[in-house]
Parts: sequence; structure tokens; C-alpha cells
Amino acid sequence: MPNLIYYSNTDINIYDANTGDRLATQMAKGRYLQTQDTELTAALNKQLDYLEIKLLADDYGGWLWHGDLEKLQLCDRQKYIAQLPPIPNASAISDRLPQVIAYIQQAMSTPNEYLWGGTVAPNYDCSGLMQAAFASVGIIIPRDAYQQEAFGDRLEGGQLPQDLQIGDLIFFGNSTKATHVGIYIGNDQYIHSSGKEHGHNGIAISALQGSDPVSKWYAQQLRGAARIVRSLPPIVPI
Repeated sequence: MPNLIYYSNTDINIYDANTGDRLATQMAKGRYLQTQDTELTAALNKQLDYLEIKLLADDYGGWLWHGDLEKLQLCDRQKYIAQLPPIPNASAISDRLPQVIAYIQQAMSTPNEYLWGGTVAPNYDCSGLMQAAFASVGIIIPRDAYQQEAFGDRLEGGQLPQDLQIGDLIFFGNSTKATHVGIYIGNDQYIHSSGKEHGHNGIAISALQGSDPVSKWYAQQLRGAARIVRSLPPIVPI
């Protein structure tokens, strides 16, 4: 039996386990998810507090609290397929980068704080902010920083590539994995949503070679940069 497709009428939290202890991501209003009929039936009968789902567009998995089922609307499979937008090419993506940055600047101008798993206004985590900003102009990128790094075209030239351009994503982390991301805005600066302990507790500008504590903290973890030149292809539910 094909998975059921649902449309969200509002923003919904998606958790990283069936305990609901921590966010994995958020389902913005207007997004789609799929889930198995057996999971849904059990949740509706209150045999499950959380049901496992997959968000469409980025194929990101998580757990939905059964009480949020009332915020979803069942969607016909063919109707979902018919509304899938065209995939922008590299040229279209480049043209839309100023709008991506404008989205982030607007988010920064609104009172906000860092939220692990946050992908909807006003509170974001680092990669959630990037995903939301690109999605606002029809460019779909993966959810997590390490996935975004792998998805983009890696720029050659070490940690600070010579051909770094406005709109490139900057990645930070350890020797094996990217754990943080920001977007380059020129003049050695990038915007990112960073945490409370070593960051700005929200969206702010840092410098790649700055002397302030936040810039210095992330400079120690700089991995490199990647350019977004493609959008994820549409997910057709199974």
C-alpha cells in the first residue's frame, strides 16, 4: 500500500525520537510529509504517541506527535505530484542568491534566539536557517550542515578559498564532519545562527578572521566552503 501524503496547515515540530524530548527539525506550513497507513491508524487509535514520518522535498525523517495530526490535511498523490515546482538550474540559483541573503537579513532583524532543530521563524539553528532561506526562493537543499556541505560544490583552495563568492556556504566542525554553517556576505563576513555557549544565541554576523570571541571560536573549526549550484529533485512518495 502506498504511503499516505499529508499537507501541513501550520508549523509543526518534528522530533528526533519517539519520546519527543528533542527537536530534529520543523515542518513549515505548506510542506508535505508521508507516513505509513499502519502508523497513522495506530496513532489515531491512541496506540502510539508518536508516529514515524518522512518530510517530502528533503526526505528528512523524524517523529510526529499524534496530537499534531489535526494540523495535517490528507493530500491526493496525483495532486501532490502536479504541484511539484520546476527544478532551478545553476544560473537561476545564482540569480536568487541576493534574495536568499535578504531573507536571512530580515530574519536577523527580527528578535530571535538559537533553537536546535529550528527551521521556521523566528528561531533557527544554523542549517535550518540556510535551508529555510534557500527554500524561500524555490531552492531545496538538505537539512543538516554536513549534508549541505556534501551537496554543494566544494571550493578548492583550503579553508579560505580564493574564489569565495557572496552566497557561498561556509562550514565549520571537526576533521571528519561539518557541524555548523553560515553564508558568506563579502568583506570577510558571514551570517549564521549560533548557540548560547560560544555563539550569539541567534542570527548575527561574524568575521572569518575576526578578533571577537565568537569569530575566533568558529575560526578554529573552519573546514571550507561550498557553492550551491543545484536543487534537490522532487521526492515522489513510494
